[in-house]
Amino acid sequence: MKLKKFTLLLAFMLMSVMLFAQVTTSGLSGKVVGKDNLSLPGATVVAIHEPTGTKYVTVTNANGQFSFQGMKAGGPYTVNVSFVGYSTSSYRDITLALGDIYNLSVTLNESTTSIAEVVIVANKTAFRSVRTGAVSNITATQMKSIPSINRTLSDYTKLSPYSTGSGSYLGKDAYTSNITIDGANFNNNFGLSSTNMPGASGEPISMEAIDEIQVSVAPFDVRESNFTGAGVNAITKSGTNQFKGSAYYYYRDQSFNGNKGRDSINGNARKYSNAPMTAKSYGFTFGGPIIKN
Repeated sequence: MKLKKFTLLLAFMLMSVMLFAQVTTSGLSGKVVGKDNLSLPGATVVAIHEPTGTKYVTVTNANGQFSFQGMKAGGPYTVNVSFVGYSTSSYRDITLALGDIYNLSVTLNESTTSIAEVVIVANKTAFRSVRTGAVSNITATQMKSIPSINRTLSDYTKLSPYSTGSGSYLGKDAYTSNITIDGANFNNNFGLSSTNMPGASGEPISMEAIDEIQVSVAPFDVRESNFTGAGVNAITKSGTNQFKGSAYYYYRDQSFNGNKGRDSINGNARKYSNAPMTAKSYGFTFGGPIIKN
């Protein structure tokens, strides 16, 4: 009886962990076919994350299908597909969006002589991903090119067409959303910060450390939960095979604010005085391999 109670308790604990799990990874799946569109069971599929050298290996099932789960978001990835009697196909510059499963269809050509490897360059497009609901992804490349006023998370999540400003989505209160960074909750449930994240004086994690952001408002993915507004999932940068560092400095005072407007009564142009204010943010990042690959 005690053993049965312990087993049930353990099962409930595991279920609770699964219910509140958040999205921090990506996936890759597809099908490998040969001549006359026949499936190739047992074909070897190798996916390599170029910045870190991380390697994922699998073989196709009886229907020629393969699937990778729990992969690092981003890229670029190189995918090599090989099968006995067929030439190897390589797909380069594949980028995996956070929380999405990239769909890769592979057709191998028969090979009777020794020939050079066939290289196919895959074009990155959102329509090749298997969507799991109304999702918007903001990549590191986009964040580098977007002007930021406050250098906060909301400066970038506004790119989602579902954003209605001030951390609100679909017109709902900002506190109905669930914000996670690397799977950890960063909700501002007490309303102490205008940025809708904990820490009244600013962001607890610098935007310099963020690698990708996902805004999900109507998920079909069972890994997402704990929100009725939007699920904002972010992941931080990780080290690569090369040592890299960066430094940043952000400064703003009243001189950055406009002081011209029109009188609300007669519409005449007038000049306003801005109250003194100062906002500063600075720091640095550094990363590299503990052990290469």
